[in-house]
Amino acid sequence: MAINTALTERLGIDHPVLCAPMARVSGGRLAAAVSQAGGLGLIGGGYGDQDWIDTELAAAGNARIGIGFITWRLEHFPDVLDRALERQPAAVMLSFGDERPFADRIKAAGAVLIAQVQSLGQAKRAADAGADIVIAQGGEAGGHGAHRGTFSLVAEVVDALPGIPVVAAGGIADGRGLAAALMLGASGVLLGTRFVATEESLAPDPAKRAVARESGDVTVKGSTFDKARGFTWPEPYALRTFSNSFSERWEGKDLPETAIAEFEAAAARADMEIAPVVAGEAAGIISDVPSAIDLVPRIVAEAEQKLRGAAAFCDTP
Repeated sequence: MAINTALTERLGIDHPVLCAPMARVSGGRLAAAVSQAGGLGLIGGGYGDQDWIDTELAAAGNARIGIGFITWRLEHFPDVLDRALERQPAAVMLSFGDERPFADRIKAAGAVLIAQVQSLGQAKRAADAGADIVIAQGGEAGGHGAHRGTFSLVAEVVDALPGIPVVAAGGIADGRGLAAALMLGASGVLLGTRFVATEESLAPDPAKRAVARESGDVTVKGSTFDKARGFTWPEPYALRTFSNSFSERWEGKDLPETAIAEFEAAAARADMEIAPVVAGEAAGIISDVPSAIDLVPRIVAEAEQKLRGAAAFCDTP
């Protein structure tokens, strides 16, 4: 059976699976692979590095993809959005800030406006801003997030926004998660950590192997790695990564220049005992590093099997 939802109809895709626009991880090759597989891949526009964005948009070739931005950062580099819109992306995703200053430009360019939110209040703001799709992100997610758990947040946003496709994110990495999201009323899923551990991901190989090996128990939330990279994130967002020796030493403390230099050198050589593995709790249900082209239909097939099983169970007298 095919899984057709309001999300697949709105985006014109075959499968209700989106690739999170992870900064420095979701490049053009990964985004193109997810779209080729029937989902929608989004390049991680992240902190607004125009040269990196241009390179990865080119790497996507003619694939139909989207791009995502950290909204509070985009406020400082508004021209980055205009340049991205010139490439006619299928969708633009905004996360971690007010969508309203950018919504009209995105929609006027013909792109679908996707807003990622972490609370019911943010979801209502996104709807008022004209968001075509709302992603409800739970705190289980890798990278930056807030406090709400995925299940309750998704259900609450679905109830509050009738008529707007809601996508679940956070702690989802397989067909079981997709099936569960659909049962909550979501129209699909946004996957981050699962796509970190793929052949096309730009994550360092040691990070990919760690995601496929470790339990979700090793993840922690904090600000150490943001400080090391020179970013000051607004409340209530914190960064979920794997715990390592660097985070254990420095969380909650000011970083001296020697620690920042140590971090930068480790990041350059992909030493994941000092540089971060940015991943969420879903790492515990990931055990391989496949191609995204193979992964997307695999997840959908697993979800179809689970949904059939649930239907059969309900039909049993």
